[in-house]
Amino acid sequence: MKKVIVTGGAGFIGSNLVKYLLEQKYFVINIDKLSYSANPYNLKKLHNNKNYCFFKVDLNNKKKIISILNRYKPDGIFNLAAETHVDRSIDSPDDFIKSNILGVYNLLESILYFNKKNKKNLKLIHISTDEVYGDIIKGKTSEIFPYNPSSPYSASKAAADHLIKSYIRTYKLKAIITNCCNNYGPNQFPEKLIPKIIFNILNNRPLPIYGNGKNSREWIHVRDHCEALLLIFRKGHIGENYNVGSGQNITNIEITKKLLKIIKNKSFKIGRNVKIKFVNDRPGHDFRYSLNSSKIKKKLNWNAKMSLNSGLLETFDWYMKNNVFFKSVSKKLFDKRLGLKK
Repeated sequence: MKKVIVTGGAGFIGSNLVKYLLEQKYFVINIDKLSYSANPYNLKKLHNNKNYCFFKVDLNNKKKIISILNRYKPDGIFNLAAETHVDRSIDSPDDFIKSNILGVYNLLESILYFNKKNKKNLKLIHISTDEVYGDIIKGKTSEIFPYNPSSPYSASKAAADHLIKSYIRTYKLKAIITNCCNNYGPNQFPEKLIPKIIFNILNNRPLPIYGNGKNSREWIHVRDHCEALLLIFRKGHIGENYNVGSGQNITNIEITKKLLKIIKNKSFKIGRNVKIKFVNDRPGHDFRYSLNSSKIKKKLNWNAKMSLNSGLLETFDWYMKNNVFFKSVSKKLFDKRLGLKK
C-alpha cells in the first residue's frame, strides 16, 4: 500500500482529498496546524480508519516534519497547507507570508534532508491557484502565461510556485505544480461565496455580492479536482505545471441566481430577508479568471465530470443534511466582512 502525506488535510480541499485517497486504497498521513479554516468536523469519521493518521504540526516546524517523513517514508506529498482567503490576506498579509512562503520553504528543505538521508526522491504535488495569473479580461491563461498576482494571497502563492520551480532546477526535486480554478462542494469554509450564500439563505439573511456582481470565476467541484490531483501524482511529468479547470465560467451574480433557482425548485421556503445586496468591492479585486486546461486534457486524458447545476444541487443538499457543520465553525470567523482595514 502506497503512503502519501496530505498537508492541510483538515481544510476544504484537503479533507476531500484525504477521503478520496483512502477510497483509492492509499495510506494517508494528514498534517495540519489546525488554523481557523481547518475543521475537525471534516474528518470526524476517519479516526478509527487503520489507513489514516493525523498530526497537528505547522509546516514551519521543520524538526517535526522531518520526523514524520523518516517515520512513514511516504511515496509522495500533496501540499495543500495554506492561508487561502483574499480578504484575510488584505487584513493580515503576515500570516500568508509565514504559511504560504516560509511554510513551503521549510517543507522543501525537509524533503531535501529526507531524500539525502534515505536515498529517495520523494514526489511533491504542490496545489496552487489560478489567481497567480492575475486579472484576465479576455481569453484564457495557459501554463506558460506570466504570473501577475494582485493580492497578498495570490502573491504569496506565486512566490511559493517560483520557489518550488527553483528547487526542481537546482536540487532536482521531484515536484509538480497544479493551478486550479475556484473549488466548491462539501465542507467548504463558510467565508467563501457559495457556502456563504447557502448559509444566508438557510438563515433568512441578505446575500452580499461584491461590486456589481459581474466579477467572473471558473468553478470546479472539489471531487473533480481531487481526481485530477491523483492522476497528476500518478502520471504527471516532473517539473511541469498543470492547469485544472472545468471550463464553467460564470459571474458572481449568476451563480447566486442559480443557487436561488435550485433551492426554489426543491420547494425550500426562502425567507423575506433573502435578497441580493451589493456591497463595496474588495481592494484590488480581479475581475475575471479563466484557465486553459487543454494540457491536462490532452496529456493525461482528464476532464471535469460534474456539471455546475448538478454540483450546486449536491452541495446545497450536503449543507442541508450537515447543518451542524455551520455550528462547528465560530460565527466570528466568517460572519464579519473582512478586507477593508487598509
